[in-house]
Amino acid sequence: MSSLRISLRVYLPNGARIGPGKIGLLEAIQTRRSISAAARDFDMSYRRAWLLVDEMNHAFNEAVVETYPGRSHGTGAQLTPFGERLVAQFRAVERRAVKSADGALEEILKASNADFVPGETTQSHRRTSGRDA
Repeated sequence: MSSLRISLRVYLPNGARIGPGKIGLLEAIQTRRSISAAARDFDMSYRRAWLLVDEMNHAFNEAVVETYPGRSHGTGAQLTPFGERLVAQFRAVERRAVKSADGALEEILKASNADFVPGETTQSHRRTSGRDA
């Protein structure tokens, strides 16, 4: 089923959202110990990465990322213990969602039109619902 995938997004009651992009950024920060290096890994500006980190830090009661301005401690940023748990829990939920959806995804894959190319739909390819408009 390598050609079909699902994506998880968590909508928090306060309006914030956490999805694979932000979790990936957190994972890169954890690995690189730098917001700017993580931003480069995602081909995004430092400002955009910083705004995402700042949003996540304010979306929860605990900070997700700690920063060390000027690299006074030899590192620029690291995940807090809560940030590490957030990443781990998100990935765990993601794995469970994929596992529980496996049968339904297989049915969706079988029903998909392999010849369809998004953005190249023409009148001759459109299907109607069978109802008159």
